[in-house]
Amino acid sequence: MQKKPHQVPFLDLLQINMAHQTAIQTAMNQVLESGWYILGEQVNAFEKEFAVFCQAKHCIGVGNGLDALHLIIRALNIKAGDEVIVPANTYIATWLAVTYAGATPVPVEPDENTYNIDPKKIENAITPHTRAILPVHLYGQTADMDPIIDIARHHHLYVIEDAAQAHGARYKGRPAGSLGDAAGFSFYPGKNLGALGDAGAIVTNNDHIAERVRLLRNYGSKIKYTNEIQGINSRLDELQAGILRVKLNYLDSENQLRQKWASYYTEHMPKEQVLLPYVPDAMEPVWHLFVIRHSHRDQLQSKLKEKGIGTLIHYPIPPHISDAYQSLNLPKGTFPLTEQIASEILSLPMGPHLTEADVEYVCNIMNTL
Repeated sequence: MQKKPHQVPFLDLLQINMAHQTAIQTAMNQVLESGWYILGEQVNAFEKEFAVFCQAKHCIGVGNGLDALHLIIRALNIKAGDEVIVPANTYIATWLAVTYAGATPVPVEPDENTYNIDPKKIENAITPHTRAILPVHLYGQTADMDPIIDIARHHHLYVIEDAAQAHGARYKGRPAGSLGDAAGFSFYPGKNLGALGDAGAIVTNNDHIAERVRLLRNYGSKIKYTNEIQGINSRLDELQAGILRVKLNYLDSENQLRQKWASYYTEHMPKEQVLLPYVPDAMEPVWHLFVIRHSHRDQLQSKLKEKGIGTLIHYPIPPHISDAYQSLNLPKGTFPLTEQIASEILSLPMGPHLTEADVEYVCNIMNTL
């Protein structure tokens, strides 16, 4: 009988969350027994705790990461006729947050080494309609923020961080979420800090942005039935806040485990066959994803699947060539580096569910292909 290969799942959310089962169930029971399920004590406590974690003044819990970015843009009064500079190489949610507010995303190619937006290419994309720059901390590594902020200040623009993948990442010692005017976080279950459903937050040191977002997330209202502005309904619920409070206690240790596996991968991968992630000295990534490049990515993915190794592609279709953004008239070939990256990247298993035997197995297999 043929021996079944070692199985390494790309991600195992059940295992990750069951490690905190007792504390999570206690938190859920506390919410149930409180009788208060929207904007109560758990949300208030989580907002304070996550603001401290990000070294920021304010945290405002919302329904999801897309809403977090959208509400920042709305709070800054960015609207139809305005432009926001975004990475060409990102998940489509970054762009959707801009168009959701009525503004236009203006894409910029990435740095070829880090895959994050290239600061050297931003200035050429600025027009009289530009209102903000929206860098993404892709895969858990921050964008190169100092030159981006310098450009923004020179042109009187806002800087909005898309920190959906970067809970705990640092840039020159400073945490993601404290680097721009405001930051949007996602707590989608697969994130480094994941809820058991959709959830998100805005983090900022700006009192005005915080006040506007609090209004916007709750129908434009501070006092029930008194609506000051046209808001939406996007509120972090008590149940998810309670769960996130539990998991926030373990985020640093789980990030350290991700860093350990990333170091192992980096040391043991066949460097002549794959392009490994590049980490500049200023960055301390939290490895939401460990993304390699390979000229025959699809074949590699198939071979790894045969060996029991789960992989994913983040992301196979750049936003500018998706059906959703055909109206921008940015045909294939407009952003060649972004398109090349999308055709070559592969995300290997990464997360606190892995064991040393798992990462050793992945590296051993990679070295035999």
